[in-house]
Amino acid sequence: MKDEIRIDTEKFREDGYLAVDGFLTPEEVNELKVECKRLVDEFSADEHQSIFSTKNQKSDDYFMTSGDKIRYFFEEDAFDESGELKVPKERAINKIGHALYELNPVFKRITRSEKVQSVIRQCGMEKPAIVQSMYIFKQPQIGGAVVPHQDSTYLYTEPLNVIGLWIALEDSTAENGCLSFIPGSHKNGTSRRFIRNPDPNGPLTILTGKPLEFDETKFVPAPAKPGTLLLINGEVIHQSEANRSPKSRQIYTFHVVETKDTVYSKENWLQPTPELPFPLLYDD
Repeated sequence: MKDEIRIDTEKFREDGYLAVDGFLTPEEVNELKVECKRLVDEFSADEHQSIFSTKNQKSDDYFMTSGDKIRYFFEEDAFDESGELKVPKERAINKIGHALYELNPVFKRITRSEKVQSVIRQCGMEKPAIVQSMYIFKQPQIGGAVVPHQDSTYLYTEPLNVIGLWIALEDSTAENGCLSFIPGSHKNGTSRRFIRNPDPNGPLTILTGKPLEFDETKFVPAPAKPGTLLLINGEVIHQSEANRSPKSRQIYTFHVVETKDTVYSKENWLQPTPELPFPLLYDD
């Protein structure tokens, strides 16, 4: 396989995450950033003012129906009291989600590349499906924090097997909100679930199960250079601090789940649709 990249699977199994330096070339990094800039330039900020926050997890229909679309979500601090943007739209967007991996040809090509397939094969997946993708901006000064969480809380499967691929497109540092992990915290399963609310009179989504328990002092920062891949086990506890620096921290991330002998929960907020069933990355 032309683009095969060997990874330390033993370290990944032990720690629950793994840094793979130079996963994307500088040309590929630039290609994603240029394409994202084009998307933002063409997007009308008046279309929908949906805010994304992991601290105050409220969902609206724009979010709930974004699984098979390309949609835009703003930072919590992007608007003033009158509802006007405090900064230009390109500085106010939190993320673009959730079907870039399929609907945009540039992102689709990177997501389905031979080197992505190689890494996921080394993780032992036989019939992995891509379920979502996000371009996250972590804007200067207003980039929100991401609270400690496990990805499997949001993309629950039985058995648990979600894997995240998080790719730095700019320097990711302690100053601008790099990820940090609790090594080995993926070995205790998942008790927290983010699901569609079965009560039609309540909010669209709810968190169920007991809150995460962890030692705050155990977090280890994972700074990353542009092109670095962070491979993330769905149960490892991770977070990122707010960005109060003058530099953004742009990244591209997507998630895959095994489909062989696996049940993807029908309670998950994100569901496949007739227009976009979760596509297989490969089928061995």
